[in-house]
Amino acid sequence: MTGKNNIDTLIESAVFTADPRTGEERQRAIREMALNSGIYPASIQGLYDARSQGHYHGRTVPAINVRGITYHVARAVFRAAMKDRVGAFTFEIARSEMGYTMQTPGEFAACILAAGIREGFRGPVFIQADHTQVRRAMYRNDPEKELSDIRELIRRAVVAGFYNIDIDASTLVDIDEPTLPAQQAKNTKTTAEMTRFIRSIEPAGVTISVGGEIGEIGKGNSTVSDLKAFMDGYREQLGDIKGISKISVQTGTSHGGVVLPDGSIAKVSIDFNTLKELSQVARDEYGMGGAVQHGASTLPDEAFDMFPRVETAEVHLATGFQNMIYDSPAFPGKLLEAIYRHINARYQNEKKEGETEEQFLYKTRKKAFGDFKKELWHLPQPSHDQIMKELEDRFSLIFHKLNVVNTVNLVRRYIGDGPNPG
Repeated sequence: MTGKNNIDTLIESAVFTADPRTGEERQRAIREMALNSGIYPASIQGLYDARSQGHYHGRTVPAINVRGITYHVARAVFRAAMKDRVGAFTFEIARSEMGYTMQTPGEFAACILAAGIREGFRGPVFIQADHTQVRRAMYRNDPEKELSDIRELIRRAVVAGFYNIDIDASTLVDIDEPTLPAQQAKNTKTTAEMTRFIRSIEPAGVTISVGGEIGEIGKGNSTVSDLKAFMDGYREQLGDIKGISKISVQTGTSHGGVVLPDGSIAKVSIDFNTLKELSQVARDEYGMGGAVQHGASTLPDEAFDMFPRVETAEVHLATGFQNMIYDSPAFPGKLLEAIYRHINARYQNEKKEGETEEQFLYKTRKKAFGDFKKELWHLPQPSHDQIMKELEDRFSLIFHKLNVVNTVNLVRRYIGDGPNPG
């Protein structure tokens, strides 16, 4: 098998080569190496089917969003997972994040698989396209072009090994309509259309796990009536085709948290009773794995214990890990100063009226993962080692709180040992 230094060199070349064709060739080489090492992209569909049938309880799958330094952060995830025999976890990146972090689906998947090779991981790896979102303004101007762009992104993601795809057409929900079915109509139609497209391109033997969303994160809380209005309309549009495995809902969070004027994060209160009820209806009436919670990474630690208790299927985590990187005492001070100067110079037009400097920097520094991609990849070794150790410890804590330790055999039972049979 290729040595550790060789995989380090290969993935760095795949990420930073100036020749797209060379990058794609190295991505393919990494996918082949992963398969030869017993590592393969997989769909989590079988696990969520098992949950809908009551075969296991009290476990919430963490969906770990990696915006930058992807290879190194993924290595920390794998180390934490292997330490406690965690099999039920996913790596994800959203449509918008692919843009500002400058990561194509092929590059992102190659970084994840290379990290698995480097750490000696074996088994299925769940790679997810989070928030494959319909952009409201683009859709309003040219609906078919926006949907065509989404189809092309999905096609590229599936080729790269993204066998878990979350469709987010919640941006099309129209609360000015008089009835809930009418409010959800464009959402149901678009999600059904994209589900049919995904089924038409999924690899032989793979049932891609598709997610839907009923309420835009950061807006009003979802209700059981919202869920039923969406699912009934979605099923009618979809027909006999295999539908979604989970449903994203809103219960009080926002992406990245609510930033106060001093740059700190406001405390939020999640409606866990509603989350429990939505998960139960999703399972019992619609055969899904349950409800999905977004915007959770900045919650206090004690909140994470609640997700498995209320049978949440999946929790999406992103900004909290970004904050750990930038706010770590080990992060080079001069680099952080350079990042903030750059943000103020390049993105000043995005600063909202009344927004403090701290709020603006907190909201915008995610874009430095793309603009300072090479500098972040090559952090000084002591800084790198300390930050990755802090992240590894955090991943381990989350695995314990979400009760996914010792799930390797559970995943093997419902996903399989080789290339995913679907």
